[in-house]
Amino acid sequence: MLDDARCEENWDAVPELVRKVRKHAPDRICLTLTAEIELAITRACQKAAPQDTDRPSTAGGPAVGIEVASHIPNLITAIENETQHPEESFQAKVCLGWLHWVMKDYPIALVRLPKNFDLEYPQCDNLDTLSEWTKVCALKSTYLRANCLARDGQRDMAMAAFEAALPSLSSVWTTKTARHQLRYWAELFLTEYCMLASQAIRENDELLSDPNCLASFRTWSKYWASAKGQPLAGGYGFRGSVPRRQVWSEYYHVLSELLQRDLPFPTGYSEPSNDSSARSQLRAELKKVEIIFQGLLYTETKFPRADEQRTEVEQFVDRVMQNWIILNGHGWKEQDLGKGGRDTLSHGTLDTLYGAATKTYHSTSVLRHLFTVHLAVAEFDLAFAAFDSYLDIIKKSKARVAKTGHLEPALDDDATMLETISACIAALCRFGGRDAAEKAYHLGLQLENLLERLANGKVSAEENLNAAKDGHLVLTAAELLPPRALALTYQAAGLANAQWARMTYDSESRTHFQQKAVHCLSKSLSPELGLGVDVRGVFALGTLLAEQRNLHYAINLVKTALLEDVDIDESQELYRGPCWRERSLIPLWHLLALMLSAQEDYVMAARACEGAMEQFKDPFILFGTRSLNGAYQSEHLNEAGVEDGGYTSQGIVDEMDDFEKESLLEIKMTQLAILELVEGPTVAVNASSELLTLFTRLFGDLDQKVELTKPELPRTATTAVAKEQTRNRRASVFGSRSVRSGRGMRQSIFGSHDKNLTGIPPVPQAPGAPAIQVTNNENAQSKRKSHSLSRSASGRRHSLRRKSRSGSQGAIEAPPPMPVNGSLADYAGKDGAAAAPPPEEPSIDGVQRTNSFDSNEEYNDGEASVLAQVYGSLLPVIHFSQEHSKRKRKAILIKVWLTIAGFYRRAGLVADAQQACTEAQNIVEALEAEILNDTTGDVSLREAGWGETKSTEELYADVWAEKGYLSVACGKPYEARADFETALMHFPDHAAAIVGLSDILLDIYSEKLLPPPVVPSFNLEDSILSDNSSPLQATTKSPELRLQPLGLSTARMESKLDKGEGNLENGMAALKLKGASSPNKCPELPPPHKATSLPLHDRLTARDRAYGLLSGLTKLGTGWNNSEAWFTLARAYQESGQVDKAKGALWWCVELEDGRGAREWTCVDAGGYTKNMSAILPSIELTLVLAATRDMGIGLNGGLPWTGLKKEMAYFARVTKRLPSQLAGTKALNAVIMGRKTWESIPPKFRPLKGRLNIVISRSVTSSPPLSFPSSSSSEVEEGPVMASSLEQAIEYLHLCQQQQQQQQQQQQEEQQKVGKVFVIGGGQIYGAALKLPKEVSKRILLTRVLSPEFECDTFFPLELKEEGEASGSEEWVRKCKEELDQFVGEEIPEGLQVENGTEYEFQMWERR
Repeated sequence: MLDDARCEENWDAVPELVRKVRKHAPDRICLTLTAEIELAITRACQKAAPQDTDRPSTAGGPAVGIEVASHIPNLITAIENETQHPEESFQAKVCLGWLHWVMKDYPIALVRLPKNFDLEYPQCDNLDTLSEWTKVCALKSTYLRANCLARDGQRDMAMAAFEAALPSLSSVWTTKTARHQLRYWAELFLTEYCMLASQAIRENDELLSDPNCLASFRTWSKYWASAKGQPLAGGYGFRGSVPRRQVWSEYYHVLSELLQRDLPFPTGYSEPSNDSSARSQLRAELKKVEIIFQGLLYTETKFPRADEQRTEVEQFVDRVMQNWIILNGHGWKEQDLGKGGRDTLSHGTLDTLYGAATKTYHSTSVLRHLFTVHLAVAEFDLAFAAFDSYLDIIKKSKARVAKTGHLEPALDDDATMLETISACIAALCRFGGRDAAEKAYHLGLQLENLLERLANGKVSAEENLNAAKDGHLVLTAAELLPPRALALTYQAAGLANAQWARMTYDSESRTHFQQKAVHCLSKSLSPELGLGVDVRGVFALGTLLAEQRNLHYAINLVKTALLEDVDIDESQELYRGPCWRERSLIPLWHLLALMLSAQEDYVMAARACEGAMEQFKDPFILFGTRSLNGAYQSEHLNEAGVEDGGYTSQGIVDEMDDFEKESLLEIKMTQLAILELVEGPTVAVNASSELLTLFTRLFGDLDQKVELTKPELPRTATTAVAKEQTRNRRASVFGSRSVRSGRGMRQSIFGSHDKNLTGIPPVPQAPGAPAIQVTNNENAQSKRKSHSLSRSASGRRHSLRRKSRSGSQGAIEAPPPMPVNGSLADYAGKDGAAAAPPPEEPSIDGVQRTNSFDSNEEYNDGEASVLAQVYGSLLPVIHFSQEHSKRKRKAILIKVWLTIAGFYRRAGLVADAQQACTEAQNIVEALEAEILNDTTGDVSLREAGWGETKSTEELYADVWAEKGYLSVACGKPYEARADFETALMHFPDHAAAIVGLSDILLDIYSEKLLPPPVVPSFNLEDSILSDNSSPLQATTKSPELRLQPLGLSTARMESKLDKGEGNLENGMAALKLKGASSPNKCPELPPPHKATSLPLHDRLTARDRAYGLLSGLTKLGTGWNNSEAWFTLARAYQESGQVDKAKGALWWCVELEDGRGAREWTCVDAGGYTKNMSAILPSIELTLVLAATRDMGIGLNGGLPWTGLKKEMAYFARVTKRLPSQLAGTKALNAVIMGRKTWESIPPKFRPLKGRLNIVISRSVTSSPPLSFPSSSSSEVEEGPVMASSLEQAIEYLHLCQQQQQQQQQQQQEEQQKVGKVFVIGGGQIYGAALKLPKEVSKRILLTRVLSPEFECDTFFPLELKEEGEASGSEEWVRKCKEELDQFVGEEIPEGLQVENGTEYEFQMWERR
């Protein structure tokens, strides 16, 4: 009973029990004396305050009030006399040692304390029969001995003592009857053991390699699990000891160290697990400990006051993020992360971070981590929302520090702040569109402002204070920024400027942005900033220089980076994955290949493509031996031993993300493009099936109808190619077998390093070369070699390309050594200066073009920006959803099929090209169906989402454009015209479709292409029954026409016309100026069956439309630097007899071609750079005008639900007619856009709406709107509306009209009509389409809120605008005040409730934020 009382901590019963023992067993002196002394020590310790806060109070001494020292001799005597009861003797020895220990007599205590019971009493055989109190004393003895050893500096011996006693603890969790004192001393034992082990590991990390390094913590975990259901949820096990969560914290720390050092998994004392891999077991154990520690920490932490910090929470979060970075990286595989993989990992981390946010006050580290993890799971909106909060808090906090001078410990330091902003800019540029680029640009401006202040060294406190008042970024540290942070800041500023230069509508500012980008990127690579050969910076600067056609410096820059001997940090592999350095260099190799091909150095360009693969040493490393199940493989795949027969091992490609895999596929496409340029399209056709094989190896089977895993050349290709070529079809850029008789592939393309390329034919003169010879003599007369300008037969290159360059086809020369005091950026010259400028060019549209390398550069608004490399630690490894990955892979496969179709088309294999186009179209249709069935609303057909290159509509346009060129190749121009029109319906700014369509339209104008006859000819030789789309050839040569296209006229046109020069603005102007009032003078049109040519009006319309399309494309569209577009535009100038402008366009085309590689620069962005943003809407601002009920009803049965609101209708008329103040008094017009049903709902006597340009949208419209904008006095406004097939086409029409107005103004013509405001007036579908446009386009809503009575409606506005001033479900729209409404409409609007014919309504204006 005495033992039971002590085990249950029933110390009050001990005196009575001792008395009974003495009465009934007076010989048990040792037992009773020990019990009395234990009782005295316990009560003294309970009364005493803790003396040593880092030690248990039960073990801390001396305990005040202990008066048992005099009993020590008696206890020693009792121990010596006790021979009958070994357990009582053992208990007495432990008690004696405990007494010395609490009195701080540690050396004596160490001598007195017994070791293990079995060592002290070997005569006791059966240890399982020991009483529970003896077991308690054994634990107590071990704990006290180890504590004494640790205090004496013998930590290793203390830990050995703890470890030796671990087996005796098993009774704590195996025995259900373990009582208080056993658990109490077990916890003391384990706490001390865990803290000692943690301390040892922190001081000597080599202990982590010990298989038993986790013995203490795993035993603690078992103890914790055994206490389930008992009050051990947290707090302290005893007064003055470390909190229980601290033990879990140390456990978590040790596991984290094992993870981050990638050490072997310790197996000692581990529990049996079903996980096969050591990594899976480590991940499971880490997660279990993290959950327990997090629960204890968050439960015991209260939300702080504004002046309090929660350091422990933030330290825990930092540790969680360090682990997450490793687990989310390339070094860990999906199967090692357990159920759910990386998705579950990242969302669990997000839960941890949001929990931490509830325990901290405006923690910048928590917000920074939220931004990072949301970014990693591709939740971009949430990521940038977290970043906005982070930036707002840190700017205010640092401004407060600058004002008060008191540092805030929880605030991120300056370097961390700048690196976070740099990461945000890189993410915006890489994955976003124009809105993201604009945000990145504004962030870059803040960085530039800071860098300007840092240019002269340390920033003074006064400068910081002034900058803080102006809302700029300020620094709080007294010391200078670390060089790496400064380099990343310069790099981010350069990326932001380079991206915005491609997205801005302000073409005049592009050069300025590019110059700033070159300066910042060059600065980031300077050696004093310490980044050295940073792949991201080198690629960004190299690409920017290449796009400026500064190829010499760009090539040397990239070569130097590739040849640089960099010490590889093997520890990076844990995060970046195997062969991370080689993988990061793939885009640089690709960029180098394109730049070399731009210099027509095809040998070295092809070798650069091979270099991207061969840097992995052995193809087996790259591709493994995974089965391809294909009938055809490239040489690299063959060398890797990839054969049919099953999976044996993985390669590096299996560790790559989709962006890296796409970069490999793009390199393959570039190889084939080079092969086609050198050997011809037939050889490229032979090798094209490698694309499908490689795609399947990289991305797997997408369950398409075509058997991708067994690609074969179509039968027609097999019959068209010689048998010898078919047998050797495995030869390619990778291969070595001959595909041409008498000449091997490696001999022709991959010759020896020291020999020039031989046998490569010069770039041939295009059969349709320009009819104008460009000379430096502006008065030189043009000489016609052919009837008109036309594109080359291949559709790829023109004769304008320089045929040879000295030394361009030799071996690669090593770049000059890096200067000691210089940097990679030195290759760019000072401030990005370029090589010597080309000869002076003629002006285009009256504007003199300067040297293309350093000034007056305009870049395509929507061209892919390729300047944000994501390798490295700046951005996390980003994992998109499976749905997103599937869509992206389908888009890549579409590109592959269209590339193959182009090879077949240019090789004359029409049937095979049609089959490839059909495959591409099937994939696009499947992709469209998938998006339409999506219920999340996150994806759209018209907009490319985050991380996507092209929208579905643009992919459709790609397919139809290729079909159009295929129809051209088949001699079916009118089918081609329909295909190009279809492409432009899907994507109005599609460069290839515009060029193809414009060529056909110009052929129609020049009468090279005539319409098919209405009645087929009966002459069998001339019959067109075999091809209904073939045009009828003219039997007589029509007179030459020199009618000037719209927008290209000169002054005094009428006087020139009177002189017979015949330069007319357009067909309508011709009729007006040459006697339109006298219809008799117009030649009568012949009957259709007798017509041999098109009427003049139709031909002029075709020419004007071609000019309008090309003008928009080359100036503000996606083809500003598209040489094909400029070439066709030169033809349009020539057809109009404007030689000087044609010469200027051709000069620009020559320069573009000289800097053009085998493919566009945009193809290198697949490796993880900036997003291809090809859809840039024109700068037209829409205002939606509507009247709606409280629940946003706008119509009933095709009309308005209410009648009799004359004042409201008058308000509508005034607002839509009134011009902006800057156009007041001019002959400008506002435009109103409406749907067909809205048009039909207007009473006939009121339509078209007076004094406004009426644009009606209808799906049945097949032709494009006219390319002229009527004046306010023109009868065209009264005669009827302009018809368009979509809202985008209407916007494009207004955009082109704006361009023409600007040209007319520059040429100082008398009529200078302008587009005023643009209003959308219904109906519901048109409103919905407008709301989906970017906020820069669809910006404002003028709403008449009908409040009462309640009207029945069957048509509703697609956005709910709440009366309290905020749009439902979105914070995009906000109601503006009356003053802003008055200012916009140009009059004072009655405020408040208006009543008319019993109907109450109110005028409101809403704008997007």
